[in-house]
Order: sequence, then C-alpha cells, then structure tokens
Amino acid sequence: MATESKEYTMPDAGARAAQASEEFETEKLELSMGPSHPSTHGVLRLNLELDGEIIQKCDPVLGYLHRGDEKIAENMTYNQFVPYTDRLDYLAPLANNAIYAIAVEKLAGIEVPERCQAIRVLTSEMARISSHLLGLGAYTMDVGALTVFMITFTEREHLYTLFEELTGARFTTSYSRIGGVTRDMPGGWTDKVLAFCDNFLPLLDDVESLLSRNRVFYDRTADIGTISKEDAIAYGLTGPNARASGVDVDLRRDAPYSGYEKYDFEVALGENGDCYDRYLVRMVEMRQSVRIIRQVIEKMPSGPYRAEDAKKVILPHKDKTLTSMEELIQNFMITTEGPQIPAGEVYFEGEAPKGALGFFIHSKGGGVPYRMKIRGPSFCNLSILPKLCVGSMVSDIPSILGSFDFVMGECDR
Repeated sequence: MATESKEYTMPDAGARAAQASEEFETEKLELSMGPSHPSTHGVLRLNLELDGEIIQKCDPVLGYLHRGDEKIAENMTYNQFVPYTDRLDYLAPLANNAIYAIAVEKLAGIEVPERCQAIRVLTSEMARISSHLLGLGAYTMDVGALTVFMITFTEREHLYTLFEELTGARFTTSYSRIGGVTRDMPGGWTDKVLAFCDNFLPLLDDVESLLSRNRVFYDRTADIGTISKEDAIAYGLTGPNARASGVDVDLRRDAPYSGYEKYDFEVALGENGDCYDRYLVRMVEMRQSVRIIRQVIEKMPSGPYRAEDAKKVILPHKDKTLTSMEELIQNFMITTEGPQIPAGEVYFEGEAPKGALGFFIHSKGGGVPYRMKIRGPSFCNLSILPKLCVGSMVSDIPSILGSFDFVMGECDR
C-alpha cells in the first residue's frame, strides 16, 4: 500500500504577521512605549503605529528629563558649571568634564601642562570603558543575557573604586577645572589602574565568548536596525554608532586634543551597521582604551597638573591662601566672580563615549558665559529612530535601543 507524504512549513512570527496583513485588512494600532518602559533606558517615549507586529511609524518624544542646563550656565561661573557636565552623560562624567574645560581654555587662550593633558586622556579612556561596560550589560540584558550584565557591572564597580581614590567621588566626579584638574594622582594609583587593565582583558574575552557566537544573541541583533553609511552621515550620527556603519571618523585621531596624537590606537569600524556591529565596535573600543591607558601611564610626564601661571583662572593652593594676602584676594575674586575669561566665541567637541560632545560658548568677558549651547551625541544619534524603526517588529525595539547606548541626560539637557 503506497503512502502519501506531505511537506509542512513553519514560518516565523514576522512572516506570519506579514502574510496576515496581506490577506486581511487590519486596523492600525497605536502603542505608546515608555516613558517608563525598562527597555527605553530612561524617560524616552516612542509613539508607535503598528500593523500587526510590524512598525509602520515611530515618533520619539523627548523632554521628560529637561533641566535647562544651557540656561543654568548663563547664571553660574565657569567652574560652578562643571558639576552640571557630570549630569549630561552621567555614565562618563570624567570625559564630559575634560571636554568642557578644554572648550573654556580655548576661549581663554590657556595652555595646560602636559601632565594635565595626560591625566585627562587617562581618565577619559577609563570613563569610556566604564560607559561601554554599563551600555553593553544593559543591552545584553534587554535581549536576555543576564550573566553578561553581572560581569560588566562588577568590572564597572572596580573602575568606580579607582575614580573615588582619584576624585573623591564615584559617580559625579567634577574632576577637571578650567586650567587643569582638581588634584594630582595619588601615589601608587597608576599601578592599580594597570592591575585593573590586566584583569579586565581576560574578562572581556569571556564576555565575547558568551555573546559573539551565541545563537540567541546573534539572531536578536544581526541584520536588525541596519543603518547605511549614507544615512549615518545624513542624520549626524557620531561615535560607535557611526563607526559601526563604516563612517571612519574619530575626533581623537582626526582632530586630536589633550595630546591624543602621542598615542597609538586603532579606530574600530563595522561593515553592516546593524545592532551586532554596534556591539562589536564597542568591544574593540574597550580594548583600544586599555591600549591607550597603558601608553599614557608609560609616558606620564612630570610637572604641574594645572596652569599655575593663569592667575585670573586658577585658585591658589590652600596653604598659600591661608598665609598670603595676595593669594587670599585671588581666591576670593575667583570664587565670587568666577575665572576671568575674555570676550569671544568658541566651539569645541571631543570624542565622548557616546559620540561627539560639543560646547559652544559665547563670552562677553568676566566669569559667567553669556550663552552656552551643548551638542549632546545621544540626542543626535536618536534622530534616526523614525526612519530606522519602520519595518521592524516590536520585539526588535529593545535590541535597537540597547545597541544605541544613549543617555537621556544629554538628550534633554
């Protein structure tokens, strides 16, 4: 007796949803994702228009965290605004402090000592690793890899202990000042940084072995949220999100500041511009940051950690303030009126962990800026969401948002 065989196919959820939308006329559904959704990484709200599970329209809504930092700057002295830069990308305050201080120093024509420049590079690269670790951990947790979050969060805590020894604070460091840094590195601190680097790289290998060939992680990220090189440029993407799409730009190399030209490192580039490439680029960047840190410590120059000759900008040392009338008056004037910055305009941007962080400052002279505008990289990077999310599924949104590694503090400012 002959048997008849039948072939069955099991289309995935996306194919079934697409087939259903073709066969039946479905009603569009409006869905508000956020602003308190855990996958939006802060108070971001996405107004989605859905056809089944497929996103037809995405409208990001910002402003829930708006604090008016740029307006606050007009009523504060230049040094008083340093703590507010901590709260832009609050995952990398050391990098924010340095970029802001360099912008004011360019306006004032101040050249900081080589030791100060090296310390800023060292702390900025440590901040880059810290920021990427939390971004990577949150990203993988969004797509189901909780173990990685435990590893990255633990390593970030080790960095925070080093930050506390250097700056006195773990989170909001306020370390840079106009004309230098708050204090020099404590004795033996660089040895601890090198020990961290030695322990960190093997753990990074473990994370890579957990993720790079993980079938679930790969399926959730590969060919998801793909951004072409042309779109990345057109929408003003910077940092790892732009480099993952093949945009070969890095301000540390292309417009070096604070002595970055003295160090040898590679700029990581992606090919496909998808969520998976954005993960790979950040993994390479952390390795390159370790490479830079080791070079900085090896070449660390001696000398002062601030521009001692900038009398109208730098506070005198405490012992001199207590023993000399001239230094006491200098301390009083800078504290009450702020560092005396000449009139003019300046725009400076540096390579922060999230991308190009820029400060435009308009001074009419004196210790308080007349106007300040901040280019937040997260804000510019999110501008592509209305185009990027169309055609994706709702379940892809956590992968896309996690791969962008944005911070709402510098989106709303």
